[in-house]
Order: sequence, then structure tokens, then C-alpha cells
Amino acid sequence: MNLAYKTVLKPLIIILLVSFASCSSKPENKTIASKDLAQGQTGSFGDQGDGTYINPILNADYPDSDIEQVGDTYYMITSKQHMSPGMPILESKDMVNWTNVGHVFDSLSWAPEYNWDRMNGYSFGTWAGDLAYHDGTWYCYQIDYQHGLMVATAKDIKGPWSKPIMMLPKAKVLDDPAVFWDEEAHKAYVIINTAGKQKAASNKIEGNENRIYEMSWDGTRILDEGKLVYTGMGAEAAKIFKIAGTWYIFLAQWTMGDTSTKPGVKNPKNDRKQIVLRSKESIYGPYEVKTVLEKGTAFNNRSASQGALMQAPDKSWWYMHQLIQNDTIPFQGRPQCLEPVNWVDGWPIIGIDEDNDGIGEPVKQYKKPIDGYPIAAPSSDDDFSSPKLGFQWEWNHNPRNTHWSLTERPGWLRLKASKILPNEKGYGPNINEWTNNDGSDSDFWRASNTLSQRIMGITTGTAEAKFDISGMKPHQLAGFVRYGGVFNLLGIEMDENGKKHLFYMDPMAQKTKGPEITGNDLYVKTSNNSNQATYEYSLDGENYKPFGPTFTIAFGKWTGDRLGFFSWNEKEDAGYIDIDWFTYDYDGPKAAKL
Repeated sequence: MNLAYKTVLKPLIIILLVSFASCSSKPENKTIASKDLAQGQTGSFGDQGDGTYINPILNADYPDSDIEQVGDTYYMITSKQHMSPGMPILESKDMVNWTNVGHVFDSLSWAPEYNWDRMNGYSFGTWAGDLAYHDGTWYCYQIDYQHGLMVATAKDIKGPWSKPIMMLPKAKVLDDPAVFWDEEAHKAYVIINTAGKQKAASNKIEGNENRIYEMSWDGTRILDEGKLVYTGMGAEAAKIFKIAGTWYIFLAQWTMGDTSTKPGVKNPKNDRKQIVLRSKESIYGPYEVKTVLEKGTAFNNRSASQGALMQAPDKSWWYMHQLIQNDTIPFQGRPQCLEPVNWVDGWPIIGIDEDNDGIGEPVKQYKKPIDGYPIAAPSSDDDFSSPKLGFQWEWNHNPRNTHWSLTERPGWLRLKASKILPNEKGYGPNINEWTNNDGSDSDFWRASNTLSQRIMGITTGTAEAKFDISGMKPHQLAGFVRYGGVFNLLGIEMDENGKKHLFYMDPMAQKTKGPEITGNDLYVKTSNNSNQATYEYSLDGENYKPFGPTFTIAFGKWTGDRLGFFSWNEKEDAGYIDIDWFTYDYDGPKAAKL
């Protein structure tokens, strides 16, 4: 990450842009349940329309952010494990309002376990990455825990991106690379959490080792064996900056208030803090160390760390970071917060020092860094009128591309049912942090072509979709899913005699059978109030009936709740459903509709 490209700011031209989410073909007599979108919707988070914002500004499962500024635009990447396409890309003009513009990886092409016929890559895939722009080329670095360090490149942030180039094997590295081009010395570097994979017996410090490797100037090859610069408990997610001749390395690190639990386990006594290493001598140190951000009162002891340093046109500094799910607050994933940065004695203190101990804590509401831009948000609603999927959608593993279409029936999304994968070794979730006695061996996790998007916010939300179920075949199950750490389904099952019945399926794959459905149309609505959710169904789009219990949507397996569609067949490749439209109203920012 080259600071020269972070801080060179072209003159800012404030253009009153109007962004908008995908249009919906929802019937006109259906009114938006939240707020009038003529001027853009506000809510319980993000841009408040009055020159301030409320954290989290991006209140959804967009974890492990990194941000690169080019000209007057900020570009963000975030991780999303086994979801495909991988490594979402978002952009913003003001650091507060973000829209999705693409993905780095069209598919997780580097390993067979991410394909639809294996679905064996749960919790792996794309982890925390680093986004950089240098000499006219975009770079995205990331480490797949199962395969090693890789980089993809592009001339345009929106692609096409190259296939990933492997740079270091998994035997040497764990996660979280970050790069820096030193223009003065004409050297390129990458810092990596190597954890204990190369740890010598002489290093008695507990925790992860972080090493700096020299790279080729084109950023695609490692040139040396690396040098150890820091070891610390859970230390990872490094970012390198050089500011006014001083080297800074930002790191996330755990402090253990209760040693009975491990780092990352829900325990409000433990804290993941942001530390900074500082050296005036060399990128290799020696370094001074200071904690600059810790949890505070704004988020009820939820840890805050890992992110990216930015600068606004007025030269003020800002920091974007994620909240960590280490207590009982039901955030759905790891949302992004924006903090002011104040330099005190050469140290970047993040947020507001609310307890006067020299360490910053997150703010809840604050003045926007840059004024003049309209309210915007990642896309949500879709009428499937485009021949390409919107960037808000991601598949559970790489899809079977012959079994979905936006063109076979223009204006509709068609999901064809594949035979469920075997419940045996090599298919579906492994025995790792993903699995325990929570339904991980159920059919849902081995059903290809499940398509979904993130929920927004943790207060209230309602999603609705219209299905045509006339193309279903015997032994097919299809409909609407909410899933993250657990799944809850409402859909239609066709039996061996061709009869269709409504059903609800709980996280342990227990089905509740509903009434027979004889028509072609099915409307499904799901609403949540905090982490409690329900399903309703309708046959005419007007009169809805509840079906199934109130259930808990849960963050788990490092994934927040998602909204989407499923279709599989228990016996053969047969049957399909068509989705006409999807709408999602929630208590947060939405762009103005035209």
C-alpha cells in the first residue's frame, strides 16, 4: 500500500450525482414500507442527511476492509470466504456512502473445493486482502488459508482482473497481507501474518509473527525469505504507511481479560485493539508500539480494529474499521465504522479518547469528512431485467453456470435444480470451525446455486419476492432462504406424484409441511425485528399468511444473515423456478429512486 497513492489528492469537483438501486417490477399499489426515497432514505445508521453519519456506516457483513484512494474516489475491498464471485469492490466519494461496483475474482478458480460439484470450501476462499494502485495497475493481494498468498491485477478497478498468481505457499503464511512501494528506495514490500508457521524456538513471545518480504517491483514475486518485525497475541491485519519520513505499521491485536477463552471467542472481557508500530529508521524497525483504538461505550464493549487509513481533501485523517463479534450484540457480520484520526505526539489516535487514557474509542455519530454527495448504498432491489447479475448477489460456492439464467426468460431469474451432492467426505462442510451439531450435514449446505445478498442493519427489515413455480419437477425443493451461521427456508416441495406443498425448514433440516399449492405464483415475505425473524406467503401478492415459527437469525461461522433463493432436487437434475423480482426495505440509507 503506497502512501503516495493514498495522499495525492486531485482537485475535488463536487458533482451532484444521483445513484439509484436497481428498479423493481413490484406492483405499483405496493408502497415502500420505510420512507419516501425521493431524496434518499435515511435510517438508524450511515448518512443522516444533515452533514453527519451514524456508525456503522456500512452496517452489513462487509468484513476485513482495505481502502485505496485514487483521485477523488475511495475504493474498498472486503472478504467473503467461499462466496462467489469473491472479494467485493465498493466505491465512495465521501467515505460514508458506498456502492458496490464489482468483484476481484469472477470465480474462486484456484481450487476444486470451491466448485458447485464439491462445495467443500466453507469458511475458506477469500480472506482479508490488500488493495493497491501502483504505476497504472491495480493489485489485490489475499491469502487463502488452504493455498497461500496470491495476487490478481487489473488496469481498471472494475476489471477484468487477472487470474490469481500464487506467490507463497500455505506452509509459510497464515493471513492478511499488505503491500508498500517505497519510491525513494525503489523497493516493494509485503507484510504477512505468518503466525507460528516459521516460528523459531528462540522466539518466546506468545502470539503471531509478522514478517516483511521484499517483492519484485511489479508486485508479483517474492525476492527473499522475509524478516520478522513483530510478534503479538492474535497480531494480524497489518497495513504499512510512510508519513513525513516515519514508518507506521497498523496491526490488530488481542488483549486477554479472561484467559479461559481464546482470541475471537465471544467474551466481553477480551478486546481486539488497534496498535501502531512506529519507526524513524527503517521499514524493518526498530519499532515503538502504542495502542491507538480500543472498544468503548458506543458499541457496548464490542471490539473495534482492522481497517484502513484515509485522508480527506482538507488533509484531515480518517480510519475505516470493522466491529468484531466477540460479545452478544446480534450484529449480522462484521460491519464497517468510520472514525476521525487525531495526531498526538506523532501517533494517530483513532476515534475519540472518551476516558482520557491516551487511547481512542469509536464514535457513534460524527460530522461527515466530505460534504456535497447524495445518500447512496449497496444495491438491493432487483427486477432481473439485466442480462447480468447485480453486484449485490453472490453464490454459495462457484455456481453451476448451466443451471441458472437471466436470458431464458427475460426479466426473470431462472434457477434450475441440480441433484443434491452426496453426504460424504469431500462434499459440503468439513469438520472445522464451520461444523458442530448445528445441521451442517443437511442437504442445504450441499445444494448448488444458492444465490443471496447481505441483510442491512440490525433493527428492522422486510424482503419480498415473487416466484413462478410452474417449472418444478418431482423431488424438487425451491424457494426463499435466510442464512448465515444457520439457515431457515420457506418454499415449495413437489412430491413424487407431482403435488406441491408449502414447507418451512429449520436449521436442523426439520420440515413443517404446509398447504397444497395449486397455482403457479408464490409470493414470499420475510421480516426481522433485531435478530428475530418470520416468514409469510401469499398466492396473489396482496393477502399474506404467516407460516412457520419466529426464528433467530444468527451470526456464525464468521458470516452474517443473508437473503436469497434456493433450488435443489433430491433425486435428479430436474425442475426450475423463476424469480420475477426481489425488494428489500430496511432501516438504513438507500439511494433516491428516479
